[in-house]
Amino acid sequence: MTSKLQNGTGNHTTHTSDILSKDTPIEDLPHINSSNEFILTNPNENYIVPIKKWLQQTFSKKLLLKRIPILSWLPNYDKTSAVSDFIAGITVGLTVIPQGLAYSSIVGVPPQYGLYSSFVGCLVYIIFGSCPETAIGPTAMAAMLTGDAIKGKGPQYATLLCLLTGIVQVLMGLFKFGFLIDFISGPVSSGFISASAIVILTSQMKDILGIQASGDSFVAIWKEVIENIEDTKTWDAVMGFICLIVLLIMRGIGKLKIGPSNKDVPLNRTQQFLNTTFWLIGIARSTIVVVICTYISYYQNRENENPFTITGYVPSGFPTIQPPSLHYIEVKNNTVVKYENFFHMVTDLSCGIFAVPLIGLLEDIGVCTAFANGKPVDATQEFIAVGLSNVANSFVQGFPGTGALARSAVNHSSGVKTTFGGFYTGALVISSLFFFTPYFYYIPKPTLAAIIIAASIFMVEYKVVRPMWKAKKSDLVPGIATFIGCLILPFQYGILIGVGINLTSIMYHAARPKISMEKLRSSEGENYLLLKPDRCLMFPSVNYVRHLVTKHSLRQGIPVVIDCTYIYGADYTAATVIKILTEDFASRKQPLFFYNIKPSVGSVIHTLATEEFQVYYDCDEFDEMLRRWRIKRNMQTEDL
Repeated sequence: MTSKLQNGTGNHTTHTSDILSKDTPIEDLPHINSSNEFILTNPNENYIVPIKKWLQQTFSKKLLLKRIPILSWLPNYDKTSAVSDFIAGITVGLTVIPQGLAYSSIVGVPPQYGLYSSFVGCLVYIIFGSCPETAIGPTAMAAMLTGDAIKGKGPQYATLLCLLTGIVQVLMGLFKFGFLIDFISGPVSSGFISASAIVILTSQMKDILGIQASGDSFVAIWKEVIENIEDTKTWDAVMGFICLIVLLIMRGIGKLKIGPSNKDVPLNRTQQFLNTTFWLIGIARSTIVVVICTYISYYQNRENENPFTITGYVPSGFPTIQPPSLHYIEVKNNTVVKYENFFHMVTDLSCGIFAVPLIGLLEDIGVCTAFANGKPVDATQEFIAVGLSNVANSFVQGFPGTGALARSAVNHSSGVKTTFGGFYTGALVISSLFFFTPYFYYIPKPTLAAIIIAASIFMVEYKVVRPMWKAKKSDLVPGIATFIGCLILPFQYGILIGVGINLTSIMYHAARPKISMEKLRSSEGENYLLLKPDRCLMFPSVNYVRHLVTKHSLRQGIPVVIDCTYIYGADYTAATVIKILTEDFASRKQPLFFYNIKPSVGSVIHTLATEEFQVYYDCDEFDEMLRRWRIKRNMQTEDL
């Protein structure tokens, strides 16, 4: 057995049997340059890792604490943390209940499914979650993507999508496929989020106005709204717009601060009380508005005919714990009118099976990063935690959820210490299912629509346009394309348009590397042309590089040096083109040298290289090569 080793001076072939045996001490092995690029193996040795060692590595205490984070903080859990988590959990619970009821309308399922989606996920996240601030549950974006995927086909599809979303997310975590999210760039993400906010806002206009309107895109919904605008219910519109204005005012009140601007000066009790009151008004604004409007609706229902469109019956009690149905049955008048098996359902969900988990993870990682304070985020653990939360959600008839930025901010401002705050959030949601559902009957739909619109308005990321324009104007292209695509087409296609433009840009830059050119003089007075590519030599770019090298070398007619400092990779096509290039230079008797080529790159090129392939690593080597070339050139001139 032989192994081909390269160093700065050329090639050297060594028989491994001459230098390696079972009894050879490591210190007696010969020094080999760049040995980390090669593996010398002995065919007589068996390097299979013992099962015992693998089990020890897989189930080590360190890995166990990393994958089940509750084990690391639970032993040190104290009363202070418990009180903080209780306050934060209850506060988030007061926020998620009205939001869950509202988001169910975006998905296109009855309101109780919004509550079913709001408690199991946060309980699972207690065990597996790595970010205390993250509030798991339904979000506007996840709801919109889910509604876009199930296309009004009901809870069975939403629950199945929740299961598949969780499975995909867990698998992405286990197999470290998180890099896929990296292909969704900042401009694409901003365009998608902004378009989602506008579509969500648009979808709620029918409930604000009390009219019937359908459609699965921005244009289609507005067309229906305009056509049915004459059917607007006055009292629905009045309540809806008043609720929207009040919610925005309460949001502003929540940001008010009374007292000295100097943080070092302590606040008096009155100032502390007012600031706390303002903060509570801002945090619990959705619950406050829902309670007041529900009372108005209930009172009107008792006195006379209710002028508002109300939510209607919401079943009380805990949802049935069962696996998601793997088939769809539609029954009318005790007759099965439609039946679809699992494969038909998956086909109907289409790209949503991948779009929902990817965007959900993107949203969750964004939340974790926002509250990480510069610390690294364990993306793998978050993928697993969110995925398991969605899998568990599907067993209580929930639809997909993820980390909600607004509720996570509430968690953070409430002083949450650990993920155990989710226990109190889940407990409050479960309590509402048992004790408050009779009152949910009277919640006006315009109020829930106003809650969604008030939250969606601030999702539009218009502030990124100006810095993006200043930094790099071309980044606006994928952002605007994604924004327009998501407004006109289903969301997954809008995202694909943006990602496609980004990938096209990346491929173009990979195929057209920049090459700096400089005419220099050696220490012995010989002129030469230095060409320096700025990236790897792969099949899309090698012919372009060959064209530029040939063009400039013919124009100058002097020795050429290709600086390979920034070339960290090469492939078979590159090796072939370099072989042709060296042969072309040799045929016209023009020297071509390669400087500072990496061992990994050299090992690829040497598979096809001829003797004309010359590499050097320092000036002395280069001068010696030029000297030999001059001598050879002079001898040829004398012969002529």
